[in-house]
Amino acid sequence: MEENRNALRFGFTPQAELWNGRFAMIGFLAVVLIEVFGGEGFLHFFGIL
Repeated sequence: MEENRNALRFGFTPQAELWNGRFAMIGFLAVVLIEVFGGEGFLHFFGIL
């Protein structure tokens, strides 16, 4: 029986790694969009630098 690849599982499982990758892609896209539309770097946008 095959496991569901999209199941939300915790620990070091292939499903957890798929979700980690998906969330990382969303975060990277958010940073790029902030820099493109904000006109300044990510850290400057939030006042860290």
